[in-house]
Amino acid sequence: MSRIYINEVAPRDGLQIEATFVPTQNKIAWIDRLATTGLAKIEATSFTSPKAIPSLSDATDVMQGIQRHPSVIYTALVPNLKGCQRALECDVNEINLVMSASDSHSQANLRMTPEQSLAQFAEIVTYVQGSGVFINASLSTTFGCPFEGRVDEARVFSLIEKLLQIGVQGITLCDTTGVANPAQVKHLCQSAVARWPQVPFTLHFHNTRGMGLANALAAWEAGILHFDASLGGLGGCPYAPGATGNVCSEDLVHMFEQMGVDTGVDLDALLAISEVLPDLVGHDTPGHVIKAGKADRRYPIPT
Repeated sequence: MSRIYINEVAPRDGLQIEATFVPTQNKIAWIDRLATTGLAKIEATSFTSPKAIPSLSDATDVMQGIQRHPSVIYTALVPNLKGCQRALECDVNEINLVMSASDSHSQANLRMTPEQSLAQFAEIVTYVQGSGVFINASLSTTFGCPFEGRVDEARVFSLIEKLLQIGVQGITLCDTTGVANPAQVKHLCQSAVARWPQVPFTLHFHNTRGMGLANALAAWEAGILHFDASLGGLGGCPYAPGATGNVCSEDLVHMFEQMGVDTGVDLDALLAISEVLPDLVGHDTPGHVIKAGKADRRYPIPT
């Protein structure tokens, strides 16, 4: 079976909504441990305004403090040209741009229209060209908007085409508030892969309604090989009250490992890091395998 690739997003997407600031040195040590587990990519931080996301106000110190593992791609979210400039100064391997597929979510989350996002991206792409840094764009609300409902596939594909035209190299399709279902995911992913076979699509699922793993499986069956995931299932969305975070990294790796799919990740090493995650963030995490153990765990026969 084909190898799949896991992008660990907990250091950015997971921590950005945490109320308690995780000390910089703890973040660095955490990322360095994650880098030894076989993860393909780590989204280490976000170069956004410290006022907007105080929990990631130490982005520069984190990126400059981590020990770069040669097999890991280190990526960072950048909201604008200034953030991009800061990221490039820290020698990131990849920048991740974010826009919304729906107008209302774009206004609520970014205070601009999708068209304005594209114009801003074009400026960033021009600035980055020649640096060797990979440019990825995450398309929020691909599978549905909390304000407008389902987003038409034609709209999604039109935005993908425009992103590729301005020079974006990779696309992440995001189920931002956890509304997607496996049938919807499989259909959209099959269409996207058929239309742009050369594009490395990544799928980003939230487990808000308990369908994160099912959606990841559907995406894989449609030909997707790249997945975002968050250790312990950290994260969430302010527009989905009560939401859990991204699909849990160790749960996702466990599922594929049980199916015989190569993730490149040492699951035991990942679980060891997840085990101490509550101490890092100050609360329990919603992952399942860390609580129940792997499927091959055996118990003594009751007396």
